[in-house]
Amino acid sequence: MLALVLGTSWLVGCGAEEEPFADYCAEVQEQQEPLSEALAGDGATALLAALPSFEALAAASPPDIADEWRTLLDAVGALRTALEEAGVDPASYDRADPPPGLAQADRDRIDAAARGLTRPATIAALAGVQQQARDVCKTPLSL
Repeated sequence: MLALVLGTSWLVGCGAEEEPFADYCAEVQEQQEPLSEALAGDGATALLAALPSFEALAAASPPDIADEWRTLLDAVGALRTALEEAGVDPASYDRADPPPGLAQADRDRIDAAARGLTRPATIAALAGVQQQARDVCKTPLSL
């Protein structure tokens, strides 16, 4: 009888543990197409276009990858903020030929935020969330 109770407790516990992954995996599948479309763009512009999907995935993510999502969201969000505060359109911004009248301080903030996307921590975070989707959900983040 004790073995039956312990076995049942284990099954209930196991189901409770899987639920966060089920919700997350459903979100991975839902965001796969929008992410694929967004990431088909170039560089930082693609990451900015992917930000809404990243935010949805981060909100649904299990605790074991919350730090990776936070790192990625912070980096992409910093670039979005720098561009918005400078009044610059991300799709047309050219660092080598910035818009006339763009202050050097704004250029410096945009450059710093863009460098943040290539930091080892940001690259590792992106790799981590991609690996999590493949390992746990058996689904890549993009097609």
